[in-house]
Amino acid sequence: MDSAIRTSSVWSLGFLPPRYFVFSSWIGPMAYGGSGGPGGNGSGKDPKKQNIIMFAIAALISLLLVSSFVKLLTGDSEKEITYNEFITMLDEEKIESVIVGPDRVYVQPKAEKGNQSPLLYLYGVNPSVTYYTGKIEDDDTLTARLLEHGVEVKGQVADGSAAVLSFLLSYVFPFLLMWVLLSFLFRKMSKGGGPMGVGKSNAKVYVQRETGITFQDVAGEDEAKESLQEVVDFLHNPGKYAKIGAKLPKGALLVGPPGTGKTLLAKAVAGEAKVPFFSLSGSDFIELYVGVGASRVRDLFKEATKNAPCIIFIDEIDAIGRSRDNKYGGGNEEREQTLNQLLSEMDGFDTSKGILVLGATNRPEILDKALLRPGRFDRRIIVDKPDLKGRVEILKVHAKDVHLDESVDLDAIALATSGAVGADLANMINEAAIMAVQHGREYVSQKDLFAAVEQVLVGKEKKDRIMSKEERKIVSYHEVGHALISALQKNSEPVQKITIVPRTMGALGYVMHVPEEEKYLQTKEELHDRLVSLLGGRAAEELIFGNVTTGAANDIEQATNIATNMITRFGMSDRFGLMGLATVESEYLGGGARLTCRRSYRHTQHGACGNTKPWQPPLPLLHVSSNSLHPHNN
Repeated sequence: MDSAIRTSSVWSLGFLPPRYFVFSSWIGPMAYGGSGGPGGNGSGKDPKKQNIIMFAIAALISLLLVSSFVKLLTGDSEKEITYNEFITMLDEEKIESVIVGPDRVYVQPKAEKGNQSPLLYLYGVNPSVTYYTGKIEDDDTLTARLLEHGVEVKGQVADGSAAVLSFLLSYVFPFLLMWVLLSFLFRKMSKGGGPMGVGKSNAKVYVQRETGITFQDVAGEDEAKESLQEVVDFLHNPGKYAKIGAKLPKGALLVGPPGTGKTLLAKAVAGEAKVPFFSLSGSDFIELYVGVGASRVRDLFKEATKNAPCIIFIDEIDAIGRSRDNKYGGGNEEREQTLNQLLSEMDGFDTSKGILVLGATNRPEILDKALLRPGRFDRRIIVDKPDLKGRVEILKVHAKDVHLDESVDLDAIALATSGAVGADLANMINEAAIMAVQHGREYVSQKDLFAAVEQVLVGKEKKDRIMSKEERKIVSYHEVGHALISALQKNSEPVQKITIVPRTMGALGYVMHVPEEEKYLQTKEELHDRLVSLLGGRAAEELIFGNVTTGAANDIEQATNIATNMITRFGMSDRFGLMGLATVESEYLGGGARLTCRRSYRHTQHGACGNTKPWQPPLPLLHVSSNSLHPHNN
């Protein structure tokens, strides 16, 4: 049944300044690893070979830089001279020692005082230059000449191992050392997902004992639980299904409004199945670099295959699964590459290994059709707002650890919160417990729960706001006008509370209606009476003060929505009859319908106004009710 029919507004924010927004209806390029095709990168090359080449280039560049730096510090350590210059140095007593080789003479000159740099000496660098020249004289003649001048003479001993060791220490060892350091560095940075980890899947991995969530922790969604329990049974007993020829669904898409428990259901599936649970959001695949999302999808399914059987949960899957049609914002290259990779992976993995993909979204209408077809997401599980019974069960789940006194009636709270989701109900229970502590009580009472409901819906009381006596009088007559019309109409819901205490969400006063039972259908007369009740506050202002204020802004907006739906969606217009004149957009996000008929809408709303303007209520009762409100600011 249409959700717009069964979700009734049980609150009337009778006096809301126009600057406040009306609250929800339930109150009332860089390229990296580009994906050129399914399961592959854009260049078609082996990524391991690319990493090896990158390491080698980095090591060579580092080696050249180190060699150049050392050479810059030391300068040229050997210099060739002529034999005549050698004899001149010998005559001038400038030679310290000489090493006589087979074909060369190596000359070590005497060190000159003051030439040594203190800074170079501190770092162990010797700036002295040695000379060499060709050997012309025979060994005996040269040795006699050197000894005559008192020069130390040494002979060169041929050793092949020394040359090999020098080569290894000078070239091979630095290269290997740089290779090891760079490999360690990149391994630490990438963790298997590419440089700096940009291609690594950042999914959080849970196991059953870490989640600690089972189907007993999920209430109010019996149909969704039943569909998922079949999947859990398949993971526990695959042979029973394989015997008859059944296969595990590849994927299940959880669809519903925010706060209904889609993520909680996915964790409960993992907890019941006792298998690893990969949890991540659709936005985790999106990065600045093109191709990173596709790389993360590949890495995610690779890890899932290693840990099979397991469950992959992608929350807000519309971030990457948006339709490639331009109507829904298609054309983003990175998102399309990620989506293509996801489609390829979901086609490629074997269901016999026990890998289940769960997705969650609030916007199924914008998802790509290829993603929704059977064989990828075989099941669409609707996780809708809970009904009265579901709300009672949800309240019991969240209240099981809260100390409640004897006055608490969870059925009454559930009846007063028509349209609330599980997250709202959990918040109300928590707020009630906080209020009880603030008032020094050890147990939560029914009064605390109703106060928490009001706080969640319209905000906390603004007791410090000072209103003039005239404004309080106007607000009181406005709210009493709503209440009296509701009391005089047979199709209106009973009034539980009237207040003119301002609230933090902008309401200066409101009337709280609590239905006697849960309804899934509304008749034309009931909707018409609802319109009359919404406009009763404005009518009271005109009747008593002969003027109107801006306080009816919220009433007019709610009346506009009801009148619009009556004409464009419910076929309640005499002019257009049974015609659908609007399309609902973003149904699970509270999106409205596009209007195509404004003239008949104004006629419908003016008809409701016409029913309130000639209204002549019992004026003594109107005055007494108003006076009972504004003197005490109740």
